[in-house]
Amino acid sequence: MQAASATAPATLPAPLTGVRHIVVLRPCAVGDFVFALPALAALRATYPQAHITLLGRAWQAELLAGRPGPVDEVRVLPTVPGVGAPADAVEDTAAVTALLDALNARGVDLAIQLYGGGGYANPFLLRIAARHRIGLRAPDAPALDRTLPYVYLQNERLRLLETVGLAGAHATTLDARLAVLPDDLAQAARCVPMDDAKPLVVIQPGATDPRRCWAPARFAAVADALAEAGARIAVNGSEAERDRVRAVITAMRADALDLATPQLSLSGLLGLLSRATLLVSNDTGPLHLAQAVGTASVGIYWFTNLLISAPLAAARHRHAVSLQVHCPVCGRENVTAHCGHPASFVDAVGVDEVRTLALALYREELARG
Repeated sequence: MQAASATAPATLPAPLTGVRHIVVLRPCAVGDFVFALPALAALRATYPQAHITLLGRAWQAELLAGRPGPVDEVRVLPTVPGVGAPADAVEDTAAVTALLDALNARGVDLAIQLYGGGGYANPFLLRIAARHRIGLRAPDAPALDRTLPYVYLQNERLRLLETVGLAGAHATTLDARLAVLPDDLAQAARCVPMDDAKPLVVIQPGATDPRRCWAPARFAAVADALAEAGARIAVNGSEAERDRVRAVITAMRADALDLATPQLSLSGLLGLLSRATLLVSNDTGPLHLAQAVGTASVGIYWFTNLLISAPLAAARHRHAVSLQVHCPVCGRENVTAHCGHPASFVDAVGVDEVRTLALALYREELARG
Protein backbone atom coordinates (compact mmCIF):
# COMPACT_ATOMS: atom_id res chain seq x y z
CA MET A 1 0.00 0.00 0.00
CA GLN A 2 1.39 3.41 -0.99
CA ALA A 3 0.59 6.36 1.26
CA ALA A 4 0.03 9.87 -0.01
CA SER A 5 3.13 11.08 1.82
CA ALA A 6 6.42 9.20 1.69
CA THR A 7 8.22 11.29 4.32
CA ALA A 8 8.56 10.77 8.04
CA PRO A 9 5.59 12.14 10.02
CA ALA A 10 6.11 15.04 12.40
CA THR A 11 5.50 12.76 15.39
CA LEU A 12 6.16 9.05 15.65
CA PRO A 13 3.02 7.03 14.96
CA ALA A 14 1.44 4.46 17.20
CA PRO A 15 2.20 0.78 16.52
CA LEU A 16 0.47 -0.68 13.49
CA THR A 17 -2.43 -3.04 14.01
CA GLY A 18 -2.59 -6.67 13.02
CA VAL A 19 1.15 -7.14 12.53
CA ARG A 20 1.92 -10.85 12.60
CA HIS A 21 4.92 -11.06 10.23
CA ILE A 22 7.75 -8.53 9.91
CA VAL A 23 10.48 -8.74 7.28
CA VAL A 24 13.67 -6.73 7.86
CA LEU A 25 16.20 -6.19 5.06
CA ARG A 26 19.76 -5.97 6.46
CA PRO A 27 22.26 -8.16 4.49
CA CYS A 28 25.37 -6.61 5.99
CA ALA A 29 28.75 -7.03 7.63
CA VAL A 30 29.25 -7.92 11.29
CA GLY A 31 29.53 -4.41 12.72
CA ASP A 32 26.61 -3.17 10.65
CA PHE A 33 24.43 -5.93 12.08
CA VAL A 34 25.40 -4.97 15.63
CA PHE A 35 24.32 -1.40 14.85
CA ALA A 36 20.82 -2.74 14.11
CA LEU A 37 20.40 -4.56 17.44
CA PRO A 38 18.67 -1.66 19.29
CA ALA A 39 16.22 -1.25 16.39
CA LEU A 40 15.49 -4.99 16.28
CA ALA A 41 14.99 -5.00 20.05
CA ALA A 42 12.51 -2.14 19.70
CA LEU A 43 10.58 -4.11 17.06
CA ARG A 44 10.46 -7.19 19.29
CA ALA A 45 9.24 -5.20 22.29
CA THR A 46 6.58 -3.40 20.26
CA TYR A 47 5.37 -6.45 18.35
CA PRO A 48 6.02 -9.34 20.77
CA GLN A 49 3.68 -11.74 18.94
CA ALA A 50 5.04 -11.04 15.47
CA HIS A 51 7.37 -13.38 13.61
CA ILE A 52 10.47 -11.40 12.58
CA THR A 53 12.31 -12.57 9.48
CA LEU A 54 15.72 -11.08 8.71
CA LEU A 55 16.77 -11.06 5.07
CA GLY A 56 20.51 -11.31 5.47
CA ARG A 57 23.70 -13.10 4.59
CA ALA A 58 24.84 -16.67 5.22
CA TRP A 59 27.00 -15.64 8.18
CA GLN A 60 23.96 -14.06 9.85
CA ALA A 61 21.95 -17.26 9.42
CA GLU A 62 24.79 -19.32 10.89
CA LEU A 63 25.48 -17.03 13.85
CA LEU A 64 21.84 -16.43 14.80
CA ALA A 65 20.62 -20.03 14.44
CA GLY A 66 19.25 -21.09 17.83
CA ARG A 67 20.43 -17.85 19.46
CA PRO A 68 17.84 -16.06 21.63
CA GLY A 69 17.12 -12.57 20.41
CA PRO A 70 14.77 -10.35 18.48
CA VAL A 71 15.01 -12.30 15.20
CA ASP A 72 12.99 -15.50 14.73
CA GLU A 73 14.65 -16.61 11.50
CA VAL A 74 17.19 -15.54 8.91
CA ARG A 75 16.47 -16.08 5.24
CA VAL A 76 19.64 -15.82 3.18
CA LEU A 77 19.14 -13.24 0.47
CA PRO A 78 20.04 -14.55 -3.00
CA THR A 79 22.10 -12.41 -5.34
CA VAL A 80 20.31 -9.08 -5.80
CA PRO A 81 22.37 -6.33 -7.50
CA GLY A 82 23.22 -3.58 -5.02
CA VAL A 83 21.58 -5.36 -2.08
CA GLY A 84 24.24 -7.37 -0.28
CA ALA A 85 25.95 -7.89 -3.65
CA PRO A 86 27.85 -5.63 -6.05
CA ALA A 87 25.70 -3.32 -8.15
CA ASP A 88 26.91 -5.03 -11.33
CA ALA A 89 26.12 -8.56 -10.09
CA VAL A 90 23.66 -10.68 -12.05
CA GLU A 91 20.46 -11.37 -10.14
CA ASP A 92 19.73 -14.98 -9.28
CA THR A 93 16.22 -14.62 -10.68
CA ALA A 94 15.01 -18.11 -9.84
CA ALA A 95 16.19 -17.94 -6.22
CA VAL A 96 14.85 -14.40 -5.73
CA THR A 97 11.47 -15.39 -7.18
CA ALA A 98 11.32 -18.42 -4.89
CA LEU A 99 12.11 -16.29 -1.84
CA LEU A 100 9.52 -13.64 -2.72
CA ASP A 101 6.89 -16.28 -3.45
CA ALA A 102 7.52 -17.89 -0.06
CA LEU A 103 7.32 -14.58 1.79
CA ASN A 104 4.22 -13.41 -0.06
CA ALA A 105 2.46 -16.75 0.37
CA ARG A 106 2.99 -16.52 4.10
CA GLY A 107 1.84 -12.91 4.18
CA VAL A 108 3.94 -9.92 5.23
CA ASP A 109 2.38 -7.18 7.33
CA LEU A 110 5.44 -4.94 7.67
CA ALA A 111 8.55 -4.82 5.48
CA ILE A 112 11.44 -2.63 6.65
CA GLN A 113 14.43 -1.44 4.60
CA LEU A 114 17.48 -0.96 6.85
CA TYR A 115 20.11 -1.19 4.13
CA GLY A 116 21.42 2.20 3.05
CA GLY A 117 19.77 4.89 0.99
CA GLY A 118 17.48 2.57 -0.91
CA GLY A 119 18.59 3.15 -4.49
CA TYR A 120 18.70 -0.62 -4.96
CA ALA A 121 17.08 -1.82 -1.74
CA ASN A 122 13.78 0.07 -2.02
CA PRO A 123 12.89 -1.39 -5.46
CA PHE A 124 13.57 -4.83 -4.00
CA LEU A 125 11.42 -4.12 -0.94
CA LEU A 126 8.58 -3.01 -3.20
CA ARG A 127 8.57 -6.52 -4.67
CA ILE A 128 7.42 -7.84 -1.29
CA ALA A 129 3.61 -7.73 -1.07
CA ALA A 130 3.55 -6.17 2.39
CA ARG A 131 0.67 -4.19 3.91
CA HIS A 132 3.16 -1.57 5.13
CA ARG A 133 6.64 -0.71 3.85
CA ILE A 134 8.99 1.64 5.66
CA GLY A 135 12.68 2.42 5.45
CA LEU A 136 15.54 4.72 4.60
CA ARG A 137 15.49 6.86 1.48
CA ALA A 138 18.11 8.90 -0.33
CA PRO A 139 16.76 11.61 -2.68
CA ASP A 140 17.08 9.41 -5.78
CA ALA A 141 15.51 6.28 -4.24
CA PRO A 142 11.90 5.16 -4.75
CA ALA A 143 9.44 6.11 -2.03
CA LEU A 144 8.01 3.66 0.48
CA ASP A 145 4.91 4.20 2.61
CA ARG A 146 7.00 5.99 5.24
CA THR A 147 10.65 6.90 4.91
CA LEU A 148 13.46 8.49 6.86
CA PRO A 149 15.87 10.65 4.83
CA TYR A 150 19.23 8.96 4.41
CA VAL A 151 22.00 11.43 5.25
CA TYR A 152 25.73 10.69 5.40
CA LEU A 153 27.68 10.91 8.68
CA GLN A 154 24.91 10.09 11.14
CA ASN A 155 25.07 7.60 13.99
CA GLU A 156 23.84 4.37 12.45
CA ARG A 157 22.30 2.94 15.60
CA LEU A 158 20.21 6.07 16.13
CA ARG A 159 19.30 6.22 12.44
CA LEU A 160 17.96 2.66 12.50
CA LEU A 161 16.07 3.26 15.75
CA GLU A 162 14.42 6.29 14.18
CA THR A 163 13.53 4.24 11.12
CA VAL A 164 11.66 1.51 13.04
CA GLY A 165 10.01 4.35 14.97
CA LEU A 166 8.08 5.03 11.76
CA ALA A 167 6.18 1.86 12.65
CA GLY A 168 5.69 2.91 16.27
CA ALA A 169 8.60 0.85 17.60
CA HIS A 170 10.30 2.85 20.31
CA ALA A 171 13.69 2.19 21.94
CA THR A 172 13.68 -0.18 24.89
CA THR A 173 17.47 -0.18 25.29
CA LEU A 174 20.45 1.67 23.86
CA ASP A 175 22.74 -1.24 24.70
CA ALA A 176 21.11 -4.23 23.01
CA ARG A 177 23.16 -7.40 23.40
CA LEU A 178 23.84 -10.65 21.60
CA ALA A 179 23.27 -13.74 23.73
CA VAL A 180 26.34 -15.90 24.33
CA LEU A 181 25.67 -19.64 23.99
CA PRO A 182 27.50 -22.56 25.65
CA ASP A 183 28.81 -23.62 22.24
CA ASP A 184 30.36 -20.17 21.74
CA LEU A 185 32.28 -20.60 24.99
CA ALA A 186 33.24 -24.18 24.16
CA GLN A 187 34.67 -23.15 20.79
CA ALA A 188 36.61 -20.32 22.42
CA ALA A 189 37.99 -22.65 25.11
CA ARG A 190 39.32 -25.07 22.48
CA CYS A 191 41.32 -22.24 20.93
CA VAL A 192 42.20 -20.31 24.10
CA PRO A 193 41.99 -22.52 27.21
CA MET A 194 40.70 -20.87 30.35
CA ASP A 195 43.34 -19.34 32.61
CA ASP A 196 41.98 -17.84 35.80
CA ALA A 197 45.41 -16.57 36.80
CA LYS A 198 45.61 -13.86 34.14
CA PRO A 199 42.83 -11.62 32.78
CA LEU A 200 42.45 -11.94 29.00
CA VAL A 201 42.98 -8.92 26.75
CA VAL A 202 42.31 -9.21 23.01
CA ILE A 203 44.10 -7.03 20.46
CA GLN A 204 42.44 -6.50 17.04
CA PRO A 205 44.92 -4.81 14.68
CA GLY A 206 43.13 -5.32 11.35
CA ALA A 207 40.17 -3.81 9.52
CA THR A 208 38.72 -4.12 6.03
CA ASP A 209 39.73 -0.54 5.17
CA PRO A 210 43.49 0.10 5.57
CA ARG A 211 42.73 3.76 6.32
CA ARG A 212 41.25 2.55 9.64
CA CYS A 213 44.31 0.48 10.63
CA TRP A 214 46.66 1.64 13.39
CA ALA A 215 50.28 0.53 12.97
CA PRO A 216 51.17 -2.96 14.34
CA ALA A 217 54.12 -1.57 16.33
CA ARG A 218 51.75 0.76 18.16
CA PHE A 219 49.38 -2.06 19.05
CA ALA A 220 52.44 -4.01 20.26
CA ALA A 221 53.46 -1.19 22.60
CA VAL A 222 49.96 -1.05 24.13
CA ALA A 223 49.80 -4.84 24.40
CA ASP A 224 53.18 -4.94 26.19
CA ALA A 225 51.94 -2.35 28.71
CA LEU A 226 48.85 -4.45 29.39
CA ALA A 227 50.98 -7.59 29.71
CA GLU A 228 53.18 -5.80 32.25
CA ALA A 229 49.97 -4.97 34.15
CA GLY A 230 49.23 -8.69 34.39
CA ALA A 231 47.13 -9.41 31.30
CA ARG A 232 47.27 -12.44 29.04
CA ILE A 233 47.40 -11.11 25.45
CA ALA A 234 45.71 -12.65 22.42
CA VAL A 235 45.95 -11.03 18.98
CA ASN A 236 43.00 -11.69 16.68
CA GLY A 237 42.57 -11.33 12.94
CA SER A 238 41.02 -12.81 9.84
CA GLU A 239 42.93 -14.87 7.29
CA ALA A 240 43.57 -11.69 5.31
CA GLU A 241 44.98 -10.05 8.45
CA ARG A 242 47.50 -12.77 9.38
CA ASP A 243 50.53 -10.69 8.42
CA ARG A 244 49.28 -7.80 10.54
CA VAL A 245 48.65 -10.13 13.51
CA ARG A 246 52.15 -11.60 13.20
CA ALA A 247 53.66 -8.13 12.92
CA VAL A 248 52.10 -7.19 16.27
CA ILE A 249 53.31 -10.35 17.97
CA THR A 250 56.81 -10.02 16.50
CA ALA A 251 57.09 -6.44 17.74
CA MET A 252 56.01 -7.37 21.28
CA ARG A 253 58.39 -8.12 24.13
CA ALA A 254 55.76 -10.20 25.95
CA ASP A 255 54.31 -13.49 24.76
CA ALA A 256 50.98 -13.39 22.92
CA LEU A 257 48.57 -15.90 21.44
CA ASP A 258 48.07 -15.82 17.66
CA LEU A 259 44.33 -16.15 16.94
CA ALA A 260 44.70 -15.80 13.17
CA THR A 261 46.22 -19.30 12.91
CA PRO A 262 44.08 -21.32 13.40
CA GLN A 263 41.18 -18.95 13.09
CA LEU A 264 38.24 -18.76 15.45
CA SER A 265 34.76 -19.08 14.02
CA LEU A 266 32.52 -16.05 14.48
CA SER A 267 30.69 -17.96 17.21
CA GLY A 268 33.98 -18.81 18.91
CA LEU A 269 35.09 -15.19 18.68
CA LEU A 270 31.85 -14.12 20.33
CA GLY A 271 32.53 -16.56 23.17
CA LEU A 272 36.14 -15.41 23.52
CA LEU A 273 35.22 -11.72 23.60
CA SER A 274 32.63 -12.41 26.29
CA ARG A 275 35.46 -13.86 28.42
CA ALA A 276 37.85 -10.99 27.80
CA THR A 277 38.46 -8.23 30.30
CA LEU A 278 39.27 -5.77 27.51
CA LEU A 279 39.52 -5.43 23.73
CA VAL A 280 41.79 -2.88 22.04
CA SER A 281 40.79 -2.56 18.41
CA ASN A 282 40.51 -0.60 15.21
CA ASP A 283 36.98 0.31 14.14
CA THR A 284 35.96 -3.10 12.77
CA GLY A 285 33.52 -5.96 13.36
CA PRO A 286 35.13 -7.52 16.48
CA LEU A 287 35.06 -4.14 18.23
CA HIS A 288 31.30 -3.97 17.79
CA LEU A 289 30.87 -7.65 18.71
CA ALA A 290 32.70 -6.95 21.97
CA GLN A 291 30.30 -4.11 22.68
CA ALA A 292 27.39 -6.45 21.88
CA VAL A 293 28.45 -8.94 24.57
CA GLY A 294 29.24 -6.30 27.18
CA THR A 295 33.04 -6.41 27.01
CA ALA A 296 34.99 -3.24 27.76
CA SER A 297 36.76 -1.81 24.74
CA VAL A 298 39.14 0.86 23.53
CA GLY A 299 38.41 1.75 19.91
CA ILE A 300 40.79 3.59 17.58
CA TYR A 301 38.65 5.61 15.18
CA TRP A 302 38.93 7.91 12.24
CA PHE A 303 36.52 10.72 13.21
CA THR A 304 34.04 10.03 10.38
CA ASN A 305 33.73 6.42 11.50
CA LEU A 306 33.18 7.46 15.11
CA LEU A 307 30.26 9.63 14.01
CA ILE A 308 28.68 6.63 12.30
CA SER A 309 29.53 3.74 14.60
CA ALA A 310 29.97 5.06 18.15
CA PRO A 311 28.13 2.93 20.73
CA LEU A 312 25.17 4.52 22.48
CA ALA A 313 26.20 3.22 25.92
CA ALA A 314 29.63 4.62 26.74
CA ALA A 315 30.40 3.62 30.36
CA ARG A 316 32.70 0.73 29.41
CA HIS A 317 34.02 2.06 26.11
CA ARG A 318 36.76 4.55 25.31
CA HIS A 319 37.62 6.21 22.01
CA ALA A 320 40.93 7.42 20.59
CA VAL A 321 40.13 9.57 17.58
CA SER A 322 42.12 10.78 14.59
CA LEU A 323 41.01 14.09 13.08
CA GLN A 324 43.19 13.71 9.98
CA VAL A 325 41.34 14.84 6.86
CA HIS A 326 43.98 14.77 4.12
CA CYS A 327 45.69 11.71 2.68
CA PRO A 328 49.27 11.43 4.00
CA VAL A 329 50.40 10.31 0.52
CA CYS A 330 48.76 12.76 -1.90
CA GLY A 331 47.26 15.40 0.39
CA ARG A 332 43.72 15.04 -0.97
CA GLU A 333 40.73 15.46 1.33
CA ASN A 334 39.13 12.08 2.00
CA VAL A 335 35.94 12.88 3.92
CA THR A 336 33.73 13.29 0.85
CA ALA A 337 35.86 11.22 -1.55
CA HIS A 338 38.44 8.42 -1.46
CA CYS A 339 41.74 9.14 -3.19
CA GLY A 340 42.49 5.42 -3.40
CA HIS A 341 45.71 5.36 -1.38
CA PRO A 342 45.76 2.67 1.36
CA ALA A 343 47.60 4.85 3.88
CA SER A 344 46.40 4.91 7.48
CA PHE A 345 44.31 7.87 8.61
CA VAL A 346 44.47 6.80 12.28
CA ASP A 347 48.23 6.73 12.78
CA ALA A 348 47.81 10.31 13.94
CA VAL A 349 46.60 8.75 17.22
CA GLY A 350 49.53 8.48 19.63
CA VAL A 351 50.63 5.39 21.55
CA ASP A 352 50.55 7.25 24.88
CA GLU A 353 46.88 8.15 24.43
CA VAL A 354 45.75 4.59 23.69
CA ARG A 355 48.02 3.08 26.35
CA THR A 356 46.63 5.45 28.97
CA LEU A 357 43.02 4.72 28.00
CA ALA A 358 43.61 0.97 27.88
CA LEU A 359 45.42 0.70 31.22
CA ALA A 360 42.85 2.85 33.02
CA LEU A 361 39.89 0.87 31.65
CA TYR A 362 41.65 -2.46 32.29
CA ARG A 363 42.14 -1.52 35.92
CA GLU A 364 38.55 -0.31 36.21
CA GLU A 365 37.34 -3.66 34.90
CA LEU A 366 39.50 -5.59 37.37
CA ALA A 367 38.15 -3.45 40.22
CA ARG A 368 34.63 -4.06 38.96
CA GLY A 369 35.22 -7.77 39.29
